[in-house]
Amino acid sequence: MDLKLAGKRVLVTGASKGIGLAIVQAFLAEGAHVTAVSRRTTPELEATGASFVAADLSTTDGPQRMVDAVLATGQGLDVLVNNAGGGTLPEGSLDNVLDGGDEIWRDVFEMNLHSAVRVTRAALPALLEAKGAVVNIGSDTARRVGAPGATPLPYAVAKAALNMFTRALAERVGPEGVRVNAVSPSLTRTFSIEGDGGYLSQVAGAFGVEHATLLSGLPKELGMLTGRMIEPEEIARAVLLLASPTMPSVIGSTWAVDAGSTKVA
Repeated sequence: MDLKLAGKRVLVTGASKGIGLAIVQAFLAEGAHVTAVSRRTTPELEATGASFVAADLSTTDGPQRMVDAVLATGQGLDVLVNNAGGGTLPEGSLDNVLDGGDEIWRDVFEMNLHSAVRVTRAALPALLEAKGAVVNIGSDTARRVGAPGATPLPYAVAKAALNMFTRALAERVGPEGVRVNAVSPSLTRTFSIEGDGGYLSQVAGAFGVEHATLLSGLPKELGMLTGRMIEPEEIARAVLLLASPTMPSVIGSTWAVDAGSTKVA
């Protein structure tokens, strides 16, 4: 199936590893021209041959400066993938009924909501000119309360806000030719989940359980019907479809790639 992405100019944030890296690789395989953005590069990202721009998107001016650098080449932009997100788990935050104080909530919102808003704002004129597409990477935590303690409340709330941003922006710019959609993954095989020192290992430490024990039981605990984690390449395939001009009627949607973990009618 030809997704008609060859030659498309694509910008992917949070691209150095995990889901972002898989998205970069998938677009390149379709013949797109990809600019990858993260705070720092990785050997795996460098091996893709994608263009790279270093940026801290959690800062107020970082998104605008990054987009200006990308567009300075004069090549324009067809697809924006807002994948940057996540964050750290500060010590003691899970002991607080609201998962931390103002600083924690502010940092999580800067990375998981405000960065996407700011990058999109900066890139929108180019996307309007190209009649392009925006794909935001959300999370099933926006619609489902996960295993006890495994989903920080600030992260879930920020991702819920990202879903609303996706839908509302689609209403605003859809008539002008820009399609805005989101992908909502559940537990995905990334360093944050599997790696020592990653988010899930911090959760395990906070609750006094082995990381491997928590990891092995979590898919079932989250209601994932496959009983296993999702591979980043699965998320990337959904992004390609949402970005493809062969899907012109998919606007304002949030596609769940969650192995059935979101239990809604």
